[in-house]
Amino acid sequence: MQPYFEYRHLVGFEETNLVGNVYYVNYLRWQGRCREMFLRDHAPDVLAEIRDDLKLFTLRCDCEYLAEIAAFDELSIRMRLEDLTQTQIGFTFDYVRLRDGVEDLVARGRQRIACMRGPNTDTRPAQVPASLRKALEPYLGGTQRSRVFVDLVNGD
Repeated sequence: MQPYFEYRHLVGFEETNLVGNVYYVNYLRWQGRCREMFLRDHAPDVLAEIRDDLKLFTLRCDCEYLAEIAAFDELSIRMRLEDLTQTQIGFTFDYVRLRDGVEDLVARGRQRIACMRGPNTDTRPAQVPASLRKALEPYLGGTQRSRVFVDLVNGD
């Protein structure tokens, strides 16, 4: 299994619905939070680029719910790199409940982002910043690593 970036989260009451389980939209918010914490920890210079003109557009995200979770459940959101092209990044997310030394997979998600630059009225695709590419490299699996570098050489 390839390595993952982990974001730990303790579910609060404000993230649950009237029935007491976690409201579905929060899973997508946690994907974004996990991605932000990765940037903070592994590619902080990219945050400066985002303040300038880099934009990370979310093209697609989804989540498959496998079990319900509730307030005060402790989660490990585990982000893996699915694929990396010149301008786009694909991530997968495993949502794992941690309870009494037992790990239960409660959901799976995916997200695809595109790097863009320019003013809001004229944004254009841009290459994934070199520092972000380097930060993501350890999260690539063996065959995936080869494919990404072939894509880079071919200009895909």
